[in-house]
Amino acid sequence: MEHRFLGASGFKVPVLGFGTGTFGGKGEFFEAWGATDVAEARRLIDICLDAGVSLFDSADIYSSGASESVLGEALKGRRDKAIISTKATFRFDDGPNSVGSSRIHLKRAVDAALKRLQTDYIDLFQLHGFDAKTPVEEVLSTLDDLVRAGKILYTGVSNFSGWHLMKSLAVADRYGYPRYVANQTYYSLIGRDYEWELMPLARDQGVGAVVWSPLGWGRLTGKMRRGQPLPERSRLHKTADQGPPVPDEYLYRVIDAIDEVAQETGKTVPQIALNWLLQRPTVSTVLIGARDEAQLLQNLGAVGWNLTPEQVAKLDAASAVRPAYPYWHQEGFAERNPSPV
Repeated sequence: MEHRFLGASGFKVPVLGFGTGTFGGKGEFFEAWGATDVAEARRLIDICLDAGVSLFDSADIYSSGASESVLGEALKGRRDKAIISTKATFRFDDGPNSVGSSRIHLKRAVDAALKRLQTDYIDLFQLHGFDAKTPVEEVLSTLDDLVRAGKILYTGVSNFSGWHLMKSLAVADRYGYPRYVANQTYYSLIGRDYEWELMPLARDQGVGAVVWSPLGWGRLTGKMRRGQPLPERSRLHKTADQGPPVPDEYLYRVIDAIDEVAQETGKTVPQIALNWLLQRPTVSTVLIGARDEAQLLQNLGAVGWNLTPEQVAKLDAASAVRPAYPYWHQEGFAERNPSPV
């Protein structure tokens, strides 16, 4: 398994990580993803560790904490072999301070996560979203305290706008707080918005992309085809409206291009979609998920080979969309403002 530095830090992570959103299965939204119990989780983790996939990502809101609890129990006796990544910020319960990135919420959230995960430290802790009602200085000083206490080792963000992230990095530099080294971001062959602003920022500031939903919210599993109904077993039946929108014709155009590459390479649709991501600038690790062993083993086949430049160009062309302003305008000044891709 290839390892890469996480942003500008000295911390190396495997290029594939395992997302545990399928662990627990509490609530209608997460039940649609999966309901992996401890025994199943242990088996999936066995396969991951054998393949060199040592990073496991969770969040406090995944199945109301059950995902972290299942992960912690399944990692018993081998915590030293794993990199644990988790997140907090979104509302956890009805308490007035159970949401956001205030000092009181973050400290409570980290302590609760440590208990559920059955560990005394979190390798990578990320803010799940931006909190505009808490001063950035308060957020970063709290994270600094948690780092100094040894409860978290590295910090990152998720779902931030470019200005959210840049403002935070500027404040960190001003006061000497730990810089965010990771941005857990949505990025896929059918969702390339990351390239417009967040990727250039990441290259400039040394922030590594931790990619979530690399298969486009389950659309690039290889089971969706033009003129055919959704597969019977698909989370899109319940969660399509809650994920990133993808026009049908655009989706099928990309799938057609992937199918052409699949014929050339002998690889599956998911393997090609994941391999394409692994060749993009700033990507440190791509989070794969799986309901079962078969899905996991297929996704693990995305490493150990590379698409050719011609195949990458074919996929780039099929998935290209006109960016929003001012990015389309900046494309006309590539001599002084080159594309990061």
